[in-house]
Amino acid sequence: MTDPIRLSKRLIELVGCSRREAELFIEGGWVTVDGEVIDEPQFKVGAQKVELDPEAKATAPEPVTILFNVPAGMDADTAMATISAETLSEEHRYGKRPLKGHFQRLTASTDLQANASGLLVFTQDWKILRKLTADSNKIEQEYVVEVEGDMVEHGLNRLQHGLTYKGKELPPVKASWQNENRLRFAMKNPQPGVIALFCQAVGLKIVGIRRIRIGGVSIGKVPLGQWRYLSGKEKF
Repeated sequence: MTDPIRLSKRLIELVGCSRREAELFIEGGWVTVDGEVIDEPQFKVGAQKVELDPEAKATAPEPVTILFNVPAGMDADTAMATISAETLSEEHRYGKRPLKGHFQRLTASTDLQANASGLLVFTQDWKILRKLTADSNKIEQEYVVEVEGDMVEHGLNRLQHGLTYKGKELPPVKASWQNENRLRFAMKNPQPGVIALFCQAVGLKIVGIRRIRIGGVSIGKVPLGQWRYLSGKEKF
């Protein structure tokens, strides 16, 4: 009977690579144990069959960005704790293979409005984090807001040209009706609570609020409480 050893040590014996190379191969998802991808170098193996993908590269995995469809009322820390291979959207389980390393060292960016659901961004990529932070005044965000009540006369026009509400100057905002009880708002760097103020200023009460887009990136068909990867073709 073979005594269990670390997967990284078995891989070194198998292919003659260095310890660091073994760790990179494993963390990159290039190694299988009895046909199952294992991305933990310390995983213990005995007599199982260990194989290295012929296309394997001993390089650190590329940083990932995760687009999470957060339920209303869930904060970023709670949302981050639920991100795993199991909560990856069924429709998006192709292409990039989920690795444990993808769920570590994530940073949340671009806060939601209070009590909102929808798109929340978590990233390992400092370039994306910098863009979302430094260019926040240039990147448009889009919200769909379910409302009740009757809008005041010329309400849309007032929203689109800016108005004063309870002594507070509200900036112009792109606003349009999606249907009889849903408004779309598009704005850059919305301040906390500003959408609620927009609605109150024109006689409406918010029933629900959901962010669907940041820049050129939409949440798409991702169920609440699930996520997908940002693709290489998408740009904020």
